[in-house]
Amino acid sequence: MQQGRVKMRNGEIGSKTTSGGGDDDHREVATRGKQLEQKLLTLPTILTLTRVAAVPAMLAVFYSQERWATTAVATIFVLAAITDWLDGYLARKMGSSSEFGAFLDPVADKLMVATTLVLLCTRPPAMAWARVAPWLLPLPAIAIIGREITMSAVREWAASQGEEMHKAVAVNKLGKWKTMSQMVALTLLLANRNGGGGDALGTAGVSLLYVAAGLALWSLVVYIK
Repeated sequence: MQQGRVKMRNGEIGSKTTSGGGDDDHREVATRGKQLEQKLLTLPTILTLTRVAAVPAMLAVFYSQERWATTAVATIFVLAAITDWLDGYLARKMGSSSEFGAFLDPVADKLMVATTLVLLCTRPPAMAWARVAPWLLPLPAIAIIGREITMSAVREWAASQGEEMHKAVAVNKLGKWKTMSQMVALTLLLANRNGGGGDALGTAGVSLLYVAAGLALWSLVVYIK
């Protein structure tokens, strides 16, 4: 009889131990889930996601006939460009860099730039040269978008070849100059969408866009070498 009681007690202890172990497992899973969420949703990553969200906002405003549309679309683009610099700065300052953020940041940049280039090609600024030479905008747009697609493929291949090869195609100063010139060019072209700034503003935007296209192709050659 006493042996039966001992066995029952041992069974209860084992059951409690198993139950306790299950609770620990659940807590560990929950903790890991929270840590993963915190790692993904850092402030720099949230800023990057707002840049992605700005794409449909630009699309909605760009074709609007309202007077405020030109100012609004240029403002959205400028704010998105600022977050491009700010998220990288905060990631370095706060030490909150992550693999997800490193993946998402260039995707957001390419999405924003490609969308803006396509929008401008479908509806060029209202200037004289747009009627005389309609190819002036599509030419650098194709060069820039083509370079980005090619560069993405090169980086993906380099990543599969090892760390040293991947570092060899990291962003350099030439790529940064390209990004800066194209951001300024696109801002000028968006701000002059209805021709309100005159031909001078539009010409400056197109000229800078050709500079950006030249730097894009040059940097691609440097990377491939």
